[in-house]
This record gives sequence, C-alpha cells and structure tokens, in this order.
Amino acid sequence: MNGILLVDKPAGWTSHDVVAKVRSQLKKKTGQKVKVGHSGTLDPFATGLLVLLIGSYTKKAGEFSKLDKTYEAELILGQSSTTSDPEGEITKFSTHRPSQEEVRQALNKFIGEIRQTPHAFSAIKVDGQRAYKLARAGKEPNLEPRKVTIYGIENVKYDYPKLSFTTSVSSGTYIRSLAEDIGRELGTGAYLSALRRTKVGDFTLSSALNELTKDSISRMILSNGQHT
Repeated sequence: MNGILLVDKPAGWTSHDVVAKVRSQLKKKTGQKVKVGHSGTLDPFATGLLVLLIGSYTKKAGEFSKLDKTYEAELILGQSSTTSDPEGEITKFSTHRPSQEEVRQALNKFIGEIRQTPHAFSAIKVDGQRAYKLARAGKEPNLEPRKVTIYGIENVKYDYPKLSFTTSVSSGTYIRSLAEDIGRELGTGAYLSALRRTKVGDFTLSSALNELTKDSISRMILSNGQHT
C-alpha cells in the first residue's frame, strides 16, 4: 500500500506513536508489514496535522518536509520555561504587562525573513543526534541561527498573560523559538502553552483522520488518490 495519510494528532502522542499505530493497523489490514513515515514531527503537547507517507511514498519525505506550514499558537507571557513549552520547568520572569500596541509592534518585527536559532529542545539534528536528546542529557547543543520566513501573524488575541495568533511559516521554523523570541522582545519572557498545526502545503486538517482504525486508514489513503 502506497500513499499519503493525513492525521489529526492528539495531545500526548509523539509523532512516532502515530506512525507505530498506523503501521500496526495497516499490518492488520494487509497481513504484511507496510513502511510508514512522517514528513515533519509535532511535539507531544502539540496537536494537529501530521502528514504520513505510506509505502513507496516514504522516499519522498525530504520533498514533503520542505512544505510551508500554518499553526495556531498560544503563548503565556510573564513566565519562562526551560523547554519553552508546558513540559519544562516554568518560572516567573516579569510582572510587566505589555499594552495592545506593544504586542502589535513586537509581532510585526517578526514578519518576513528573520534569523532564528532553533531551540535546544527541538528535534533538529546536531552531529547526528537530536538536539533535545543532548539537552535532556545536560549537554548544550551548538545550534546556529538560520534564515526562516514568517509569512504572516493573524487572528491575534491578547488578554494578559495569554497571547494567541495564527501564523504561516516556512519549513524549518520553530514556533517555540518564535514564542521565546516574542517574550524577549516584549521584555516579559514567554513560553508556548498550546500549538496546533492546521496546514502543511496544500494539505489541511479538514481532510485529516482523528480515529485510526484499519478501515478508516485504508479509505483515507485511497481517497487521497493513491493506490494499493
């Protein structure tokens, strides 16, 4: 079986958990092992669109990983996290409450091509190892800034300490790093409290599965115009 499978990943699951579940269900359906991979990880606390590649399509992982992405993000201002997300150690950082105008101006500074340093707890590889594995082992991965593009920041809602927005970004953009950078720009500190990926390239959540049964998976692969 070969094709593309769109999954709405629930919170608490790793991307690998989803891959393993789909692989298991396809084995039940076909009676044989089927190759399954993904085109870009989502952190366990995050939800949303995960593009899985089935069978011969796993060879196209590099192509799919370069697609632009859209996220719905929620930040908590005034605090910081060791991992820049809810899973780290959270501490009070500042009591400053930025105005609506301060927030607007800060967000505007990140629109366009920027240089972003991937977070130490990201999945980027450093000397063949995932950065987050090195960070969890107490090591400091050497991560260099790189160019990424923030195409837009929209649907902004701000009610201190919560700040939420929708953002479309180029491949390789780390939203937890963006959250940390926004907090630094505002002088408040910030961490990413919620994240939902809604779009990858032309793929959207409206076509994604949230129930991974062997029959629903098979139907979804076929409905994407692929073949067995």
